[in-house]
Amino acid sequence: MDYRKKKRLKKIVQHTLLLIFTAIMLYPIVWMAGSSLKESSQVFVDSHLILPDSWKFSNYVEGWQGFAGITFTTFFKNSLFITTVSTVGSIIFSAVVAYSFSRINFKGRKMWFVIMMMTMMLPFEMVMIPQYIMFNWAGWIDTYLPLILPSFFGVPFFIFLIMQFIRTIPKELDQAARIDGCNTISIFFRIIVPLIVPAMMTAAIFSFYWRWDDFMSPLIYLQTPEKYPVSLALKLFSDPNSVTNWGAMFAMTTLSLLPIIIIFFIFQRYIVDGISTSGLKG
Repeated sequence: MDYRKKKRLKKIVQHTLLLIFTAIMLYPIVWMAGSSLKESSQVFVDSHLILPDSWKFSNYVEGWQGFAGITFTTFFKNSLFITTVSTVGSIIFSAVVAYSFSRINFKGRKMWFVIMMMTMMLPFEMVMIPQYIMFNWAGWIDTYLPLILPSFFGVPFFIFLIMQFIRTIPKELDQAARIDGCNTISIFFRIIVPLIVPAMMTAAIFSFYWRWDDFMSPLIYLQTPEKYPVSLALKLFSDPNSVTNWGAMFAMTTLSLLPIIIIFFIFQRYIVDGISTSGLKG
C-alpha cells in the first residue's frame, strides 16, 4: 500500500470516528427536541424513537403559558437580565484585574495572585453556606444581587485567561504610549483593551454559558416565582404529586438552548483566538 492510500485510509478512519463521537454527543439533544413534539404519555414508552408518530406542536404553546399566570416570556427576560449584567461585569472587571497583575507593580502582587488562584480550587459547596449567611445578613435574599454582584469583583478563571493574553503583548507598546503622554489608565483603554478583545470575547462566551445554565444559585437565593430564570422555571414542570407534562417541559428546554447555540455560532471564532493567546498578529 503506497503512501497516498495509507493517508486516505487514515483520513477515512479519523472522519468516521469523529462522526461517531459527534452522533453520540448530539443524540441527547436530538432526542430531547424530538420528545418535545410527542405526547407526554409517549415520551418514555418508545424512548428509543427520536421522531414522534404524531407531531404535537401544541407542547410549545402549553409550555410557553408557564405557571400561575407567569409565562416563559418573564422567565426568559429574567435569564437575559441576570446573564447579560453579570457577564458584562465579570468581563470588564476581570480585564482590569488582569491588567493590574500583568503590568502594574504593587506591594503584595504575588501574594494576591496566589490567593486568587487558590480560589479557583475551592468547590462551590465550600463557599455556598458562608455566602448565603453573608447575603442573608445584607438582606439580599430573593433579589438578583447575589447572582450578579460577585461578578463585578472579577472571575479568577477569566482573570488568568486574560493575563496570559496580556503577557504576549510587548511591553514596548506601553513604553511608547508613556512617551506619547499616556498614563496607566489610558494605556489600558487605548492599547491593551483593543488587543485583548479575543480573550475578552472568549471569557464572555463562557460566562454567558455558565450564567444561563446556572441552577443552584437561583435555587438558593430566589424565592418568588416571578423572579425565576429559565433554568429554575423548568423545574416547576416536574411535580411528584401530579402528572408531569413532559412534552411541554422538553419543548421549553429545547427553546432554552437556542440562545446558547446562537451565541456559539456567532462568536465561535473568538474561542479559538482567545484560548490560543496568540497575541499580536502581523
